[in-house]
Amino acid sequence: MSSFNFDVITLFPKAFELINNLGVVTRALNKNLIDLNLHDLRKYGEGSYRQVDDKPYGGGAGMVLKPEPIYKAYESIRKSPKSKTLLMTPQGKVLKQKDLLRWSTLDQIIIICGQYEGFDERVRCIADEEISIGDYVLSGGEIPAISIINGLTRLLPGTLGDPDSLINESHNSPLLEYPQYTRPQVFRNMKVPDVLISGNHKEIEFWREEQMLKRTFKRRQDLIKSEFRDLQIDEYDGDDWLWDL
Repeated sequence: MSSFNFDVITLFPKAFELINNLGVVTRALNKNLIDLNLHDLRKYGEGSYRQVDDKPYGGGAGMVLKPEPIYKAYESIRKSPKSKTLLMTPQGKVLKQKDLLRWSTLDQIIIICGQYEGFDERVRCIADEEISIGDYVLSGGEIPAISIINGLTRLLPGTLGDPDSLINESHNSPLLEYPQYTRPQVFRNMKVPDVLISGNHKEIEFWREEQMLKRTFKRRQDLIKSEFRDLQIDEYDGDDWLWDL
């Protein structure tokens, strides 16, 4: 089995040492299911000081990553025909599970990590997609890049011990995952629902589907509305669902 290649352009390659302690990702590296290649942007900097940033034209606070080092780093990477280049930026499209699923059919992801006040606008030209992990700003693109590596790796064949564990996870469908319980049966007066210890698998399946609907309605109605555009939710009252089709 050939490896899925992650190539990351970053000013802080040491930030990715975290991956060595991420369980699933670490196992995938050890099993050669993925290959992580870090490209230190500083090595492609200009002059004796390896300059990678400069003041923005027109003035303003902070420094901007120069295009030349990023292009040089990018052009040094051997690219697969089944490759995508992602630019980490708070201006990008917010990452969704369906994006990870879509990329899992590839065999290479190239990630460019932004830094400082951002990057020269001309860097956008080499990206296939611009990605954000939320509507907030971090100091750089390394944490978002690690999130993508983690989320994508666990979808690759052979990574998880039980691939069926992916089926009912939150965001693999429009609904959030149902509540999970384990031993003890009673903890601080909180009891595991009777249906889960009944042994009636049909009733358990029905309960789980019902809980997925309830949990999604309570926490993330936007997921239901975006997936079922023709479905109007009039009212939710306790255990009763009232649907208007």
